[in-house]
Amino acid sequence: MRKIVTLGLATIMAATIGTAANASEPGGCLKYGAAGAVGGHMANHHGVLGAAAGCAAGMYRRHEYRKEARAKAALYDKEHPGSKGTYQQKATAYDVEHSTTPGTMQPNQQQPNAGPQGGEAQPEGAQHL
Repeated sequence: MRKIVTLGLATIMAATIGTAANASEPGGCLKYGAAGAVGGHMANHHGVLGAAAGCAAGMYRRHEYRKEARAKAALYDKEHPGSKGTYQQKATAYDVEHSTTPGTMQPNQQQPNAGPQGGEAQPEGAQHL
């Protein structure tokens, strides 16, 4: 019975973490620490070690996200001098204008499956080694 309850709680926590991915910031110490504690508990009862590792990972991930958002806000300020708002709002505006996604500084470039660059069409089964 205890394993079923633990597995149910782990499933709920994993679902919560998955739905929070759409939020503005990634989860921090509490969310990643809780997931790490469950993972550590499942891995031979190392819940405290898992919680500490999850907390450190969450803090690092949030730090990197905020650092990138401040960089995007600085770029937005260069393009739009005198603009007002928080750095999160400016980073979002930068993402919208430049077709970037949160977590990447480069624009989204989805290239269709084009043929080789040489301009010659290849048969379907041909491969270059």
